[in-house]
Amino acid sequence: MNEMSPTTARSSFVTVLAWIFIVGGGFTTFISVVQNVMLTSFFPVDQMQTANGAENMPAVALFMLNHMQLFFAAFLVLSLTVFVSSIGLLKRKNWARVVFIGLFVLGILWNVAGIFIQNAIFSAMPAPPPGAPQEFKAQMESMANVMLVFSLVMAVGVSVLFGWLIKRLLSPEIRQEFSSGL
Repeated sequence: MNEMSPTTARSSFVTVLAWIFIVGGGFTTFISVVQNVMLTSFFPVDQMQTANGAENMPAVALFMLNHMQLFFAAFLVLSLTVFVSSIGLLKRKNWARVVFIGLFVLGILWNVAGIFIQNAIFSAMPAPPPGAPQEFKAQMESMANVMLVFSLVMAVGVSVLFGWLIKRLLSPEIRQEFSSGL
């Protein structure tokens, strides 16, 4: 079946989801193109990688600094994938539904990994100097804990949302809306 049958109803769920991601994906693609142009044109990446004090950075942060262009390029590819797949989703193409499910799974994995990455960066941060007031140390620890809890709540919330979207995209009533052709 290459096209939807004329009797197949188009759900507002798929239409709204597609338009949200068309707008978001289009905007992030534009921003990502600008970021990549600016990064390659205006920022001396080689000098940033050899910056004074870089050897004292946590390993995760140093890895990200050393591969900055790769991260920005990967974000551009991801943004473009979301944008193109959103258009396919609006046109009820099955490949776009499958790509969206994969992107949502990737999003869940990214959220879980982000908690561990944040924890690794925070635990590798240098301790306050020995002469620092006890109140300063307590405030820094409190701030780190609040950030971790907030990140954890956001990661769980986004992961639950993505899980629900995956479930909806896999449901029989949504699957029947999609054609198998390009």
